[in-house]
Amino acid sequence: MTRPATQWRPLHPDIDPQTGAPAPGLADDPGFQSASKLLADGGLVAVPTETVYGLAADATNAEAVASIYQAKNRPSFNPLISHLPSLAAAELHGLFNEDALKLAKAFWPGPITLVVPKRPESSIADLTSAGLDTVAIRVPDAPLMRALAFATDKPLAAPSANRSGRVSPTTAAHVSEELADRIDMIVDMGACRVGVESSVILCVDGKPVTLLRPGGVSAEDLEAVLGRPLARAGTNDKTPSSPGMMTSHYAPSVPVRLNAETIEDGEALLAFGPTLPAHADRAVEIVNLSATGDSFEAAQKLFAALRALDRPDVRCIAVAPIGNEGLGEAINDRLKRAAA
Repeated sequence: MTRPATQWRPLHPDIDPQTGAPAPGLADDPGFQSASKLLADGGLVAVPTETVYGLAADATNAEAVASIYQAKNRPSFNPLISHLPSLAAAELHGLFNEDALKLAKAFWPGPITLVVPKRPESSIADLTSAGLDTVAIRVPDAPLMRALAFATDKPLAAPSANRSGRVSPTTAAHVSEELADRIDMIVDMGACRVGVESSVILCVDGKPVTLLRPGGVSAEDLEAVLGRPLARAGTNDKTPSSPGMMTSHYAPSVPVRLNAETIEDGEALLAFGPTLPAHADRAVEIVNLSATGDSFEAAQKLFAALRALDRPDVRCIAVAPIGNEGLGEAINDRLKRAAA
């Protein structure tokens, strides 16, 4: 079944910074009211966050969550992140230990997701958390997502708004290319500021605080708040405890070759920094994520660049070496999965 997605561009996406409540200009916007009603009725709305565009649905409604999996062709054992308007709202669904509270208070609203024990009284559907006894929760630095969660009084499950395993969307046009006939509404607020998904951290008593997925906050910054190193998780294709842990993910349709020090005929070059690999003149096209070697700029451009180079005249996308400093670890994580 197809459903033509309507599009809405908010003019006044202002909220109360503490609670996430929409300001009058947003609350009275017919587009906001329509999006809120669609979500309350079990619909699917593509909503921009600071990381990527998310495909939002009521996380407490198992049927609505199932429609996310159907629209994305996503394996149902892969858990979803629930987005809340505030830490106070998040604590109604998850049990936050001392480490989780430290991270939440330091980085929320922002691009980190905390995987914490699920409260027995939480209304988040088991399908949202893939049947696990933990729940992945985030308060995004995204006024509209927070306002919709506040207005509907529901946590909003929102994986990236793309077909499962494909390159994540950072503009409304990316969402429309893949999902326009499968969802109810696309909210257009331009390009996402961060450009890679949130960092995901496991905070459960009796286990080390573990970085399940590197993302929009660097490991160095997370460790500075915790006061100790993070443990690291590997890939998990059978029972992932968070999104982004599967071996193959974020994949364009053409092959991806990592750490390319020379370019071959028919390849496109995804460059980083002022120095290009040998024989760069052979490249079908060159896209430099950051000519100055800035990992934050590179993260913003990563998914759009992969999409731009994913085309019939490109035999392979050759990726120049990228260091792990700053957001480099998150970038290399996405590229490794794209190459898988």
